[in-house]
Amino acid sequence: MTNFQLHTIDLNFLNTAHVIASYALLGPTGVALIETGPSTTLTTLLESLRVLGVRPSDVRDVVVTHIHLDHAGAAGWWARQGATVHVHAAGAPHLIDPSKLLASASRIYGDKMDYLWGEILPAPPDKIHQVNDGDVIAVAGVQLTAIQSPGHARHHHCFRIGDIAITGDAAGVRLPGQDLIGVPAPPPEFDLEAWLDTLKRLSALNLKTIYPTHFGAVSNPNDHFQKLSVLITECAEFVRDRMAEGLSREAVIARYSAWLDERSVKVDAATEDSYSKANSKSMSVDGMMRYWQKRGSQT
Repeated sequence: MTNFQLHTIDLNFLNTAHVIASYALLGPTGVALIETGPSTTLTTLLESLRVLGVRPSDVRDVVVTHIHLDHAGAAGWWARQGATVHVHAAGAPHLIDPSKLLASASRIYGDKMDYLWGEILPAPPDKIHQVNDGDVIAVAGVQLTAIQSPGHARHHHCFRIGDIAITGDAAGVRLPGQDLIGVPAPPPEFDLEAWLDTLKRLSALNLKTIYPTHFGAVSNPNDHFQKLSVLITECAEFVRDRMAEGLSREAVIARYSAWLDERSVKVDAATEDSYSKANSKSMSVDGMMRYWQKRGSQT
């Protein structure tokens, strides 16, 4: 295995710790960045890289697990600095022309778009490298293998380096030192069956450590995957059953939040704030409701 260092960078999203991570990969031939975060955290990211002795011009490759704005919002900026951005083939067009991505996000976030995500710059087409399942990409002298990992989003890859993997949102949300796992299931692409299949695929790799974007290293991956599989199923079924009762969206969200609070490991207020900013319960309900509604229309 090639020698490398993987540094977890806390982007301090909305002045809150442990919400969004970027990973600086320092390899034998250079520096790569995995996950850019949004443009609103770019100053924090650049300062953290400076502390590591890394200038923006040193970053020749950027890898993103998927194109959601908390993961890839600043990808266009990095591409304009000359970095090659490696991204799922289905997500690549939306980094080159982010108009549809922005329209979709604006429907969700409304007038909070700039506050949350900042400027979303189009990436030059020649700086976008489309990645498919099983592709091996060499960045900073290190080989990363792309693993198709839908469930949270269709356009999602995990990236394996030997016995570790950077998992984006495919492994859910789990903050440092916590047992609490969150299920990020935003619309429009949450897919229960696909996500369960993804977790089986990841489990079969017998990884030593995984690195979710929210947030940092998890050293018991297979136990984590098993617990997340159960949780995803129970969350989706809870939402389905509340829908069957004829409850409104607002009522489903309230019941879902209360149910999660009752069954979850208790955390302090600061940790709860980080979890809520990394994973909106109301948005996850929206994603799961859309999933069940779509399935209902297909039966």
